[in-house]
Amino acid sequence: MSDQPPPDASSPNPGTPGAGDPAPGANQPAEPSAAGRPGEPTAPPPPAAQPWDATAPQPPGATGPAAPPPSGAQPAQPWDPAAPPPAGAQQPPSWDPAAPQPWPGGGTPYGPQGWPPAAGGPGWPTPPTGGFPTGGYGVPGYPQPAPGYPGWYPPGYGFDPTDPLVTPPGAGVSGWFDRCVGAIRRGWRLLLPILLLTQVLPAAVLSVISLAVDPTAEWDATVGQDPDALPDTFLTDLATMLGVLIGGSLLFGLVQSVGWAAGSWVVARQAAGEPVGLGAALRYGLRRALGLWGWTLLIGLIVALGTCLCVIPGIYFAFALSMAGPVWLFERQAPIGRAWRMFHDRLGLLLGRVAMVVAAVIVGSMVAGVVEAVGTLPFGMTPLDSAGSAVGVIMVILVAAVLALPAHVVQLVGLVVTYAEQRAHEGPVNAARLAGELG
Repeated sequence: MSDQPPPDASSPNPGTPGAGDPAPGANQPAEPSAAGRPGEPTAPPPPAAQPWDATAPQPPGATGPAAPPPSGAQPAQPWDPAAPPPAGAQQPPSWDPAAPQPWPGGGTPYGPQGWPPAAGGPGWPTPPTGGFPTGGYGVPGYPQPAPGYPGWYPPGYGFDPTDPLVTPPGAGVSGWFDRCVGAIRRGWRLLLPILLLTQVLPAAVLSVISLAVDPTAEWDATVGQDPDALPDTFLTDLATMLGVLIGGSLLFGLVQSVGWAAGSWVVARQAAGEPVGLGAALRYGLRRALGLWGWTLLIGLIVALGTCLCVIPGIYFAFALSMAGPVWLFERQAPIGRAWRMFHDRLGLLLGRVAMVVAAVIVGSMVAGVVEAVGTLPFGMTPLDSAGSAVGVIMVILVAAVLALPAHVVQLVGLVVTYAEQRAHEGPVNAARLAGELG
């Protein structure tokens, strides 16, 4: 006999299925493998071990609360980016710093369109020109500046970076040059006859008159007889020649002022898209010529006085007062003071623009001067003494004057476009406003 109590019939044998248990293999969870079987602390935990949860539902047939994990089992660890991924898991894509990254909310760091900040906004340097943009707003592919930022102006305020006449601040020499070329392309059919009548023809007439009153042939003959004696009529001839040249220059300066005013009117109105005509341009030039001529005489006197003071002051005055003509035409007040301030407020910019215009005028004038000098040389010192030589020398003078016509066009257009650019640096302006100021 044994001291042990008999086994309970209701307690099934651990190795034998009980009467109330389902048949083996029927809808039973798979038996854990040796690696995950409790009671073997040396076995590694399963790859997807979950932390113990006492409230988790138990598998069918289990009674009582869920048992805690065995003491030897490792609890679930937080994700380690350096750890190898489980077998069969999809590898995440590698991060590329150059690729565009998503932004919270589905937008972009610069707004819904992904544009960079407007000029003058945070992170965008504002140019030292009153907040004007540096690359040209309004160009396809570029955003418009948002209201409230420097560089933004209400509709109709007058700023247009695509204006055909006004170079926006920051556009540089290329923007200025493009507008000069555009003005010539639009207006050459009117500018050529205007300048031909008011610049080329007066210059040719003045050259012929200077040949007629030139006393150098008589002086050469007198000096050949007596090298130490001056001609008896030296002072009279000199006074006559200077009087004719100065008087003719003054008279033809008035005619040239008609051309400058008429040409400026054509350039501004064509850029604004307004109708123009040769007769209307000349009528406008006649109305404005007298005032422009008077200021031109005063400026010429200042430049001549500076030239007498070792030449350099005269050159300086010529550059510093180069905007006086356009200032008078567009603003009609204090052209000398305004031109002086423009020059010194933006010295480098204005000096560079005017220097390019002057260089083009000098080259064109030199070509015309060389042609005239070489062409009149075969006709001798007194070409007007005979009809044949007179006709020949007059034709040479006309050809040389026509060769100088491109220089006149460049001078007119270059100064008007430069003045418009200076106005843009002072505040928003466009071709329509400038055309309206001309009257």
